[in-house]
Amino acid sequence: MQNKNIDKTSEMAVVKNYKSSFREKLSDKVAATVGSWKFIITQSCIIIVWIFCNVYIPEQGFKIGSMIIRAWDPYPFIFLNLTLSFQAAYTAPIIMMSQNRQSTIDRQNAEDDYRINREAKIEVELIKIEMRKIHTKLLKHQEIQEDMATIANEIQQLKIILNK
Repeated sequence: MQNKNIDKTSEMAVVKNYKSSFREKLSDKVAATVGSWKFIITQSCIIIVWIFCNVYIPEQGFKIGSMIIRAWDPYPFIFLNLTLSFQAAYTAPIIMMSQNRQSTIDRQNAEDDYRINREAKIEVELIKIEMRKIHTKLLKHQEIQEDMATIANEIQQLKIILNK
């Protein structure tokens, strides 16, 4: 019975060692990156710098060497809005792909856990049955020992009576 469970556990390990495709790995990486504090802080800093530069750089710009730096997205920041919408339009489905894949993995793990727990319950029930059998045999053995002790006592008493 134990070998049967070891075989099933090793089968599940083979399934869990499934190689992810490039797209699955990419969606997981994007979801992990976009869902991190590092990304949120970096993106917030970029947005703050973007707004600051476009609010405080005059529209006619200023000259640094031979370059003229101008506000490229003045208030109401339409280009920033477009950029963030573009980012959201692509990251949302990619995150959903990653979540769906993780959901499938979690569901498979739950099914595996349920199957193992069900088999463990059956094994525990079989062990309980065997323990009851052993307990019954021990009780019979104990009764036999008590009977033998009683008989030995009676024999001892008979010897004493016969020797008198």
